[in-house]
Amino acid sequence: MGTPLDLAQGRRETGTPVRGPVVQMKKITIRDHVRFQPDKMAKVALGATERALLDLYCVAPGQTQKPHSHGDQDKIYVVLEGEGRVSVGGAEETLGPGEAMIAPAGVEHGLVNDGPAPLLVLVVVTPPPPHH
Repeated sequence: MGTPLDLAQGRRETGTPVRGPVVQMKKITIRDHVRFQPDKMAKVALGATERALLDLYCVAPGQTQKPHSHGDQDKIYVVLEGEGRVSVGGAEETLGPGEAMIAPAGVEHGLVNDGPAPLLVLVVVTPPPPHH
C-alpha cells in the first residue's frame, strides 16, 4: 500500500493510479494545535489536499495579518473564538465566533485583533499556494 500522501493523491506504491475515489479521513482536534507567538500572528498548518489548505491563525491582542492578496487563491476566514476585524477589498467587518468572510482571489484582505482576547480563526485557502 502507498504512503498516505500517495493514497490521498490516488496513487499506489508503484505510482500507478488507483481506480475510484480514495478517501483518507483525518480527524483534527483544533484545540491541540493552538499556539501563540509573542511577536506575530501564528499560522498553524492543519491539513492540505491538492485542492485546499486548512490553517489555524492564532492572533494575540494587537497582532495583525497585513493586507495582501493572492492572484489565484480564494481565502475563507471563520472565527472560532474572540473577535477581530477582517478587511476585504478595502471594506472592514468585525467578526465574532461563528461568523465568516470570503476573500476572492486577487482581492486585498487582512486581519486585525484589536480586542482584549485571543483570536482563533480557521482559514481555508483554495487552491493551496505553491509554497505550502
